[in-house]
Amino acid sequence: MNGILCIDKPAGVTSFRVVAQIRRITGIRRVGHGGTLDPMATGVLPVFLGRATKLCDILPNQDKGYRASLRLGLTTDTQDITGRVLGTAPVKAGLEEVRRLLLAFLGDQEQIPPMHSAVKIHGEKLYNLARQGIAVERPPRKIHIYSIVLEGGDEERGEYDISVGCSKGTYIRTICHDLGQALGCGAVLTGLRRTAACGFSLADCITLEQAEEQMRTGELENRILPCEAVFRAVPRLELTQRQAFLFCNGVRLTLEDLPLRGDEGQVAVYCGERFLGTGVPDSAIQRLRLQKLFDTASK
Repeated sequence: MNGILCIDKPAGVTSFRVVAQIRRITGIRRVGHGGTLDPMATGVLPVFLGRATKLCDILPNQDKGYRASLRLGLTTDTQDITGRVLGTAPVKAGLEEVRRLLLAFLGDQEQIPPMHSAVKIHGEKLYNLARQGIAVERPPRKIHIYSIVLEGGDEERGEYDISVGCSKGTYIRTICHDLGQALGCGAVLTGLRRTAACGFSLADCITLEQAEEQMRTGELENRILPCEAVFRAVPRLELTQRQAFLFCNGVRLTLEDLPLRGDEGQVAVYCGERFLGTGVPDSAIQRLRLQKLFDTASK
């Protein structure tokens, strides 16, 4: 099996554990995933099987979508409901003030990653330091919030639901924490569901239980998406048989001989219906550089 299997990750398990489960279910050793989810989170986790693991470092769309729940008036060391309570405060803000302050998060932002995260500082993962009671200075990271919408709330309980569209590396619990700081009462993430990742949605997903059952009945292979599925929004480049042979053998094709507009970045390379791999037009040398090769049949 080679391709992408989208799993609806359950709460309470790590993304690494999902990968281990898929290895066990399929018997495939080369398995990776597209974007870590916290154990408490659920939702879209693209799992890459076999040759598709080569995709993990060239994914063209790494934006994410989330549905999150938060509670005002509480602060924890993890910025979510699972952490150690650091403080409580009365909540004076209402729904309209929450809605207004959320708008301040739109666009380019600099976000300081939480201590309880897999971000590395000097080669050490922050959560390892946090477990030792060590807090270190974390440089802010640039992120982008495409959309942030207040979906509903309970003013009396201080609980709200939001949906967020964001760039890779965005911590939703930090958005909740920062919102609480801006409101002067603190806030924690109480629930998180990823609704989109790598261009896939919940509609593309199955559960681990479904994966196990479909493997038993021989249906699982029908759920595995081809490698080219992640390049659906990337410009498609069609090669002739001769060009495909050269491309698959590492020859840098001349750009003027290719049907390109000239403003493409990464392109998905095909010969007929065969997906060959990805390339990057290099205007400096007027050649198409091979990025990743997936189909070696033309060699």
